[in-house]
Amino acid sequence: MTATLIYCYDPMCSWCWGFRPTWTALQKSLQPLIDTKQLTIQPLLGGLAADSDVPMADEMKAKLEGTWQHINAALGTEFNFDFWRNTQPRRSTYPACRACMVARDSDLEDEMYHAIQEAYYLQAQNPSDLSTLTACAEHIGLKPEGFEKAMAHVKKEGLLEQEINQARHLGLNSFPSLALILGDHLTPIPLDYQDHTSMLAAIKKALA
Repeated sequence: MTATLIYCYDPMCSWCWGFRPTWTALQKSLQPLIDTKQLTIQPLLGGLAADSDVPMADEMKAKLEGTWQHINAALGTEFNFDFWRNTQPRRSTYPACRACMVARDSDLEDEMYHAIQEAYYLQAQNPSDLSTLTACAEHIGLKPEGFEKAMAHVKKEGLLEQEINQARHLGLNSFPSLALILGDHLTPIPLDYQDHTSMLAAIKKALA
């Protein structure tokens, strides 16, 4: 029986950005299990903040910038703090999540995820804006017109909301989250942001 490792994320989640190097290391360590069909990895979009055109309140901006500073201090993660001075943030991550869903259809979800993170955290661009997401799509090789049409389709059909409901049903309410599904049994995998080995051990134990 093949187990499924669920990785629940939001591309605009700053802790997901902090987790990225360790998550990359964990995936490399899991490759033998994937190659032998013991494990598959399934990304699941969590959806931090719904669609909004309202400018972010100063209190929220200060809170989120403080989170970036905390992650930078704790993990050494790089952030471009110019974002908080040079853009008009909105509390809206659903568009970025939809962009990852669209890219998934071309087997480019991970590439889109990373392009959005780098645009946001390193280049101080706003992934709540369709223009930023379209530029990310172009960067990974998707045609802008087709991408924007697919974005509208995903929104109209409520496909992201369906996936968010699936994540909530599995009890994945924070991002990033990892859980292993084997048959009808779900095993939450505790996160370690700095060392992948404890997560690898937990996954192997659950598979044993």
